[in-house]
Amino acid sequence: MSGVLDGGALEQLVFDREIVVCCGPGGVGKTTVAASLALECARRGRRACVVTIDPARRLANALGLSEVGNAPSRIDGDWPGELWALMLDTKSTFDALVTRHAASPEQADAILQNRLYRNISGVLSGTHEYMAMEKLYELHEQGRLPGSSDHEAPRFDLVVVDTPPSRNALDFVDAPRRLTRLLDNRVFRLLMVPTRAYLRAVSVATQAFLRTISKVVGAEVVTDVVAFFQAFEGMEEGFRQRAQEVHDLITSDATAFVLVASPARDAVREAAYFADKLAEAGIPTSALVVNRVHPRFVEGGSEPGGGSEGGSAGGLEGGTVATALAPFYANLAEFVDIAGREESHFATLGARVAPAPVARVPFLPADVHDLEGLAAVADELFPPPASQRA
Repeated sequence: MSGVLDGGALEQLVFDREIVVCCGPGGVGKTTVAASLALECARRGRRACVVTIDPARRLANALGLSEVGNAPSRIDGDWPGELWALMLDTKSTFDALVTRHAASPEQADAILQNRLYRNISGVLSGTHEYMAMEKLYELHEQGRLPGSSDHEAPRFDLVVVDTPPSRNALDFVDAPRRLTRLLDNRVFRLLMVPTRAYLRAVSVATQAFLRTISKVVGAEVVTDVVAFFQAFEGMEEGFRQRAQEVHDLITSDATAFVLVASPARDAVREAAYFADKLAEAGIPTSALVVNRVHPRFVEGGSEPGGGSEGGSAGGLEGGTVATALAPFYANLAEFVDIAGREESHFATLGARVAPAPVARVPFLPADVHDLEGLAAVADELFPPPASQRA
């Protein structure tokens, strides 16, 4: 059994939503599912872009691209809509954000050339996830950016995001708020103090604090840190406002969160953890996709049907036939047992995310490594109505 349980509820994700975030444990096929959702959107005549922040870069191979960059690349194919893809470049996105909020080219250059910024802009904890949110916001708002008409449609009808493994993806959801907390942090404010003339008295105490820290980490490091924060003078409000806008977008009705899991017990446990965290944040799971499910070849038992006693087939006595078929029945019984155990693993997860639809993608004959494979996954996620099936 495969497909969506309630006859196509996933369709609203590619027709009605503007953003789909695919999240869940690592190694369950989030990249494949994300790309397949975007492909289905293009097959239905819409403009879709899939964004991956998965460092394995599997998406480039699946889409037949030698490299996916930080700017969207269009994927050619036989569909009425448009399919685009990009691989997040954290530092380039951060650089663009700094340039956008800087009061002058000189201020932007002071930050971009700062040694501390160059060292942390691509590796600071949480930066990767926040820049993914920034890129998502940028793509969603492209048609509404300053200089464009208020009524102009966004460039993409749907943006699909492939996230890191589940426990890191929690950072993805909370990234805008963490940035705001950083800007409000006492240490941040303390390091900003020396730049403000009306607080010179406090600045004396600050300098004493910095001299103490210098003895521990080195004066050069402290100099870089102070220069980094001083360069941000006047930019805090712009970052704070953008963080709020990003948070409002991902928690709005325009955004859907699709939980991707495999039927393995550990993967289901991780997916359940993430579903609970989403629920705590007030974000409903819009759909559950269980990938690489063993098919159920029969409903019920796997014993040979019908009596073969006293009969013959091809000149063989019934007992001989049963003996010859025994290995095949044993193999079938094993598959039935595996499928049953898998169903029991994710049944509780399906109930936990209810009323979200549950879709099953079975093991396919070959690994998904090209557009044909993505189309096969999309066919499983969006099966035709029963009335149209042969």
